[in-house]
Amino acid sequence: MIKEIQQVAVLVAADINSNPRFEYSVKELVNLTLACNIEVAGTITQNLHQVHARHYVGQGKLEEIRAMVEATDANLCIFNTELTPSQLRKIEEILECKIIDRTMLILEIFNTRANTKESQLQVDIAKLRYFLPRLSGLRSSLGRQAGGVGTKNKGLGEKKLELDRRRIENQILLMQGELKEIISQRQTQRSWRKKEGIKTVALVGYTNAGKSTLMNTIIDMYIADHDVEKKVFTKDMLFATLQTAVRRIEMPDNRSFLLTDTVGFVSDLPHHLVDAFKSTLEEIKEADLLVHVVDCSDESAAEMIMVTTQTLEALGAKNMPTIYAYNKADLLPKDQLIAPAGEDIFYISALSGMGMEALIGGIVANIYAHYRRYQISIPYTRGDITAYYHQNTKIEVENFTSDATELTVVCSEKKANKFKDSGILITLLDED
Repeated sequence: MIKEIQQVAVLVAADINSNPRFEYSVKELVNLTLACNIEVAGTITQNLHQVHARHYVGQGKLEEIRAMVEATDANLCIFNTELTPSQLRKIEEILECKIIDRTMLILEIFNTRANTKESQLQVDIAKLRYFLPRLSGLRSSLGRQAGGVGTKNKGLGEKKLELDRRRIENQILLMQGELKEIISQRQTQRSWRKKEGIKTVALVGYTNAGKSTLMNTIIDMYIADHDVEKKVFTKDMLFATLQTAVRRIEMPDNRSFLLTDTVGFVSDLPHHLVDAFKSTLEEIKEADLLVHVVDCSDESAAEMIMVTTQTLEALGAKNMPTIYAYNKADLLPKDQLIAPAGEDIFYISALSGMGMEALIGGIVANIYAHYRRYQISIPYTRGDITAYYHQNTKIEVENFTSDATELTVVCSEKKANKFKDSGILITLLDED
């Protein structure tokens, strides 16, 4: 585990067959390293047709890395890939310093950000799954002794490996049991929301695109007295928050929806983490609308959009209703817009509030597209029904006849017909 002390790292990356995403990947590795409070001493790259099975990079390049480590007093090397247990062991023997790969770096960032029971369990499970096949590659931890062939002649080191594996597997099972209980509670909540017809909107996007800031801005717009406790943590860093936050947004005219802030994405997100956070990311698949938040001021915005789209597809959230919130547009010259603004694309600044009214309009148009106008005639003896429609629908017109209250309302079919068996007259005014 990387401790919160000043560490200095040399970054290592291989460009396999002139990968067009290589430069972006290296830039991302630098940002991930800085997000883990590690100083970057330098970056060494190599062009390869294929990685070296033993050392990932060539033997000569390893000597170059070793020279930079010594010249910069670095105490750490970070490789921009997931190393195999064998590669990890052999590279560490040659460079004689601590080696971590991209996956471990991201796991460590998640570990430092996890501050809820659920996120802590998810990260711990991911880390244990990562370490399980690498026990024999961690040079400092075991020191295997030679043993004979067959189970009866195993050396002490091999016995310790088996014990460690068994202990880790048992820990994973225990944690999965705890996580399952939390997941069950969330599934119950989601079932209730669906039954009640409550709409949900999920903010998705690349990490540090401004999702949490956008959520706080919407909270300021629609939650009374700007309730500080309703706001989510924000900071200008990768993976500032890991927990999924859900807030009820009360719109004018008795409309409301649940707004969900989800964990941010990054390219090549470790499968250990995707698996561990699957239950949390289920909120995305269950949403009625995705708001894809993009930092359009970043020169790598197109790459970030692609990363998010690919991750959503991997999660089974392909082709979901989506609108785009191009955030930080106030930092972007008007002649450098990524795409023309339209019904699915909104240029905003979550920090200043620019474009927020248009974005909210886009959200409303999507999640309430199925709403229709109904005329409902309610006998005066059923004041409770009249009160229900006043509290739960948009009232356009209210008239009083000799024996009934006549309402023209805008709402879902389910709400309109809630009392259809109570002797009230319901007429659909809008046709599809």
